[in-house]
Amino acid sequence: MKNILLPEISAFKDVLHRRGVPAALEYLNSRTPHRYTGLFRFDGGMLRNEALFDRNQPSVQQGEDTPMAATYCSLVGRGQAPVEILDAATDTQARGIETPVASYCGVLIRDAQGQPFGTLCHYDLQRCQERTTDLPLLEAAADMLYQQLHPTGALAGTKE
Repeated sequence: MKNILLPEISAFKDVLHRRGVPAALEYLNSRTPHRYTGLFRFDGGMLRNEALFDRNQPSVQQGEDTPMAATYCSLVGRGQAPVEILDAATDTQARGIETPVASYCGVLIRDAQGQPFGTLCHYDLQRCQERTTDLPLLEAAADMLYQQLHPTGALAGTKE
């Protein structure tokens, strides 16, 4: 499936390098029905927002930090695999997580040493239509965004 998305991955890379992280998140968000696209960092019991695009408020570039237990990103971190929740009201993965988020699609971001760093995700407070074709793009984008935000750690592989 990655071969099918080569033009999209190339377009994302171009936007990221020419216009930066906010524009890159906006590009990803333009491909999904979800209102938000965000990059989050795991920090013990907290999920820290590193960058955010809100379709309804494009000037907002940073979101709130959230207790890890109240996020679907925690599922991505635990399973170290993509998580998609079309409708939290009916999805068994969402049980026990108290959040207003109704639809979620997230992938794991790994640091320069290959350890879980955080997530890149689309989410919305309303139910959204499924968009599974973008998972390869999100996975490729996660690596590129980490390298853009943490160039020393990404290049050296020894420092964070």
